[in-house]
Amino acid sequence: MKKTFFLFVFISAFIVSFAQETYTINNENLTLKTETEGALDLLWNIINEEYRYFIKDENGTISELKNTRDTNNKFKSEYKAILERFTNGKSASKTNLTLYSLKDYVDAYNKTKDNNYTIESRVIKLGTRLGVFGGITNQPFIDNPNNQNVVFFGTELEIFDQSNTYNHAGFLNVRHSLDSDEFPYSATQVALGYRYRFINKTKFNIYAQTKLATFTQSKTTITYQDPNNTNSIITQEDSGSSFNVPFIFGVGADFKVGDSGYITFVYDSLFAAFVDSKDNFPMDFAIGYKFNL
Repeated sequence: MKKTFFLFVFISAFIVSFAQETYTINNENLTLKTETEGALDLLWNIINEEYRYFIKDENGTISELKNTRDTNNKFKSEYKAILERFTNGKSASKTNLTLYSLKDYVDAYNKTKDNNYTIESRVIKLGTRLGVFGGITNQPFIDNPNNQNVVFFGTELEIFDQSNTYNHAGFLNVRHSLDSDEFPYSATQVALGYRYRFINKTKFNIYAQTKLATFTQSKTTITYQDPNNTNSIITQEDSGSSFNVPFIFGVGADFKVGDSGYITFVYDSLFAAFVDSKDNFPMDFAIGYKFNL
C-alpha cells in the first residue's frame, strides 16, 4: 500500500514538473506553463494574482507580452509589436492579450513554419455556479410615485467557460420582490442574461451585465372607498404577466471567499434599452453568495 502511495506521489510530481518549467527572465525566477510548443512557444502563468504571458523562439529568446498604460491611462499594446517582431511581421492587430487569442496567433504562425504542426482544438468545458441573493429596489421601471423601496430575494444559476481566462458568462435568475403598505406592488421575475467580466482577477472580478429576456408575473393591490358606503373600503387585486426583451443593464462584482465561494454585489436596473424608466433614480442593490457546483 505504501509503495503504491509513493509511486502515485512520484508520478503526480513528475506530471506537474513536466507541465511547468522555471525560467529566469530579467533577473526574475518564474515558473511558467507551456501552452503551445513549436517554432514559437507560448508560456504563461498566474503570478501574484496577475496573468502573465511570454513568447519564446527556437533560440531560447524569451520576451514578456505586456499591455501597460500611458500617461493618459490608455493601453499601449506593446505585446502586438513583440509578437510581430518574433513572427517577422505577421500582423497582430486583431490579437488580444488573452490566453486563447495568443494561442490562436502562435498556432497560426507555427503552422506556416511546419506543415506537420498540429493545432489542438480548444474544447470548451462549462462550469456552473449557484447563488442566492437579496436586496432592495424601488422598481425603477414601474410607476412608484412616492419612490418607495421594497425588499427582494432570489436565486441564480451562472454558466461560464471553465478555462483560466474566462470573461463571458450566461445566467438565469429568479427574483421575487415583496410589496409594502406604501407600495402595494409585488412581482416574480425570471431573467435570462449575459455577463462580461472586464476586470478578472483570481480574488475578485468586476463585470457588466444585461438581462436579455424577462418573464414577469406581478400583482397590484388597490384599495379605495366604496362610493355607496363611506364606511366601507374595497380591496381589489390586479394580476398580470408579461414577456419582454428589455436589455436591462447593471454592474456587479464577485469577491472570492474560500476555495469555491464568492460574495457578490450587484447594482442592477441602471437603465434599459427597450423599457422606459420612470421618474425615480434607479435603486436596485443586491448582495449574495454563490459557489461552484
